[in-house]
Amino acid sequence: MNKYSRRRFLKDCGKAAAVAGLSPAALAGKDPSEVFDIVVYGGTSAGVIAAVQAARMDRSVILISPDRHLGGLTTGGLGWTDTGDQSAIGGLSREFYQCLHDYYQKPSAWEYEKPQELNADRGHGTFDPNADAIWVFEPHVAERIYEQMLDEAGVPVVRDAWLDRDNGVRMKGNRIAAVTTLDGRNWRGRTFIDATYEGDLMAAAGVTFTVGRESNDKYDELWNGVQKDARHHGHYFKKRVSPYVDPDDPSSGLVPRVHGDDPGQNGEGDHRVQAYCFRMCMTKVPENRVPWPKPADYDDREYELLLRNFEAGDHRLPLKIDMMPNRKTDTNNHGAFSTDNIGRNYDYPTASYAERRRIIDAHERYQKGLMWTLANHPRVPDHIRKEVSEWGLAADEFVDNGNWPHQLYIREARRMVGQYVMTEHDCRRTADTPKPVGLGSYTMDSHNVQRYVTEEGHVQNEGDIGVHPGGPYEISYDSLVPKEDECANLLVPVCVSSSHIAYGSIRMEPVFMILGQSAATGAVHAIEERGPVQRVDYGRLKKQLLADGQHIETDAPPKTPPVQARHLEGVVVDDNEAERKGTWEASTSVAPFVGDHYRHDGNKNKPGKAALYSANLDEGRYEVRMSYTAHGNRATNVPVLIHHADGTTTVHVNEQKTPEHDDLFTTLGEFRFTGDEPAKVEIKAEGTDGHVIIDAVQWLLVE
Repeated sequence: MNKYSRRRFLKDCGKAAAVAGLSPAALAGKDPSEVFDIVVYGGTSAGVIAAVQAARMDRSVILISPDRHLGGLTTGGLGWTDTGDQSAIGGLSREFYQCLHDYYQKPSAWEYEKPQELNADRGHGTFDPNADAIWVFEPHVAERIYEQMLDEAGVPVVRDAWLDRDNGVRMKGNRIAAVTTLDGRNWRGRTFIDATYEGDLMAAAGVTFTVGRESNDKYDELWNGVQKDARHHGHYFKKRVSPYVDPDDPSSGLVPRVHGDDPGQNGEGDHRVQAYCFRMCMTKVPENRVPWPKPADYDDREYELLLRNFEAGDHRLPLKIDMMPNRKTDTNNHGAFSTDNIGRNYDYPTASYAERRRIIDAHERYQKGLMWTLANHPRVPDHIRKEVSEWGLAADEFVDNGNWPHQLYIREARRMVGQYVMTEHDCRRTADTPKPVGLGSYTMDSHNVQRYVTEEGHVQNEGDIGVHPGGPYEISYDSLVPKEDECANLLVPVCVSSSHIAYGSIRMEPVFMILGQSAATGAVHAIEERGPVQRVDYGRLKKQLLADGQHIETDAPPKTPPVQARHLEGVVVDDNEAERKGTWEASTSVAPFVGDHYRHDGNKNKPGKAALYSANLDEGRYEVRMSYTAHGNRATNVPVLIHHADGTTTVHVNEQKTPEHDDLFTTLGEFRFTGDEPAKVEIKAEGTDGHVIIDAVQWLLVE
């Protein structure tokens, strides 16, 4: 039972706490011979929560952080929380967001706007005074809350203390006895928690880990490995852009930020890691805005692909801007060429501290140069230059780092190969997940991992995946612990034992907090039961977690895996690859469908709304099919235009009728195609009498 009530904790939540060096949340000198019950290494959100949980369970704990600022990405710019299903967030994780809500209840918290002005049209980012939590927040406020939590729990914190990764882990049999930091200090413990984004303690202790993407065959998955045909978030080149220095001459070499190597075959594993970026906190408020500086080593050749993409006609603003309180933003990657520094992080997970610093600095130079380019370069469209010029860094954030985030977004680094490996099957609930200790629910999400040259000689991004699990899923305690023979007193709540694609969902900050609390609880129970962390009494652990407010089980039904276009006969083009006019909303409500979703027109704003599917075919006669999900609210008169060698044929499809081929595809007819130009099928929404569904179009060679 927690000795701190939420009421006691929340009463002072809004007051400022020192960021560094103050008692009791700072180490004022500890006896080196002291043995802590729990040593937490890593000042991420998971590390903070793990330390607080251990202290609330009346155990001696110390938090050792390589960083001066605590909270990782939660305090480093990611203020638009990736929640998924908010009802899945419980325990100390939810308490953190409740505490933020209490802070923003105070009028003094709103300096640059009124609470009701915050994202009035967006539920996730709206401040609701009657809600129990808020999911958007300013970075410095999140850091203040974490400091208050540690202070309230009496957790000593050691900052700027870096594990000696070569000789700093002393093992006694299969247990860690002590860790040593580069400053020579020695920290002894009964159990240890690695809460770093990189998994440095885990690796130094000799625990098995992996980096990169497994093949789909490894765990019988669909969305692992190379995914050249996936187009899930629009983060790809929609226009044909040449990667060559001389656009018409492949022998002229490649422009920067694209590689000329083999990108691999679909489903193959590789060493590549999804791209990193900084989540910038921007503002348009003049008195709080710092204009974009031009980096000293700026070279616009680094952004040639960005400029060519604009000139090819892609005029999307290459930034995802979500509003925080006080007219600030959480700014993320968006489009073909944006803040993600694709392909420049492969060495980061296992690199030395010095090499990591060089990689981080290179990411900072790249992103600052990107922002200066967008705001100033004459080849950038006028409307984008004007928009970006109105923004700048928030002057009251990251004040000791030139207003730049102090944490690079390490989306993925090492992943433990532990007692149980979480996979896509766990996320879809098609596997029985053992010993659940928390819930995830966010999309299985991977950012691009590479930018390569296609067979046609164009530049393209690869690795961008976004597959919704269809509801909350359970995360196993056994994915937080190594194999017992490797280490019996270590828990890993961040670099969890997971496949690449499953980690794409697990890797969200609220989940890291959930797993940090559960890891600390498991560590305490292992001490009390005098056994390895792998053998804690799960029934007792579950009882404790539920008493502490964790949500650990779900009754959401299994989600049927989608049909993959590459597993189908003929030539198949999915809705992600179609040229869409108007707004089409993605959905997975009715199965089966091709790919990770289908789209519908919302049964509104139909004039001009259409989807055009194109395919390069060899000359011949083809059966043409389209897929859709049948339902009683569908349109009965969807016009489908097949453009073929002999003209254009219009077929009206009743989408309330179940398709005749595997409940998935319906035949539109047989048509001749010359192969001289792309085959085209157009689906229109105008004039229809219900929801119009677009999914995939299939061409099957007849003769």
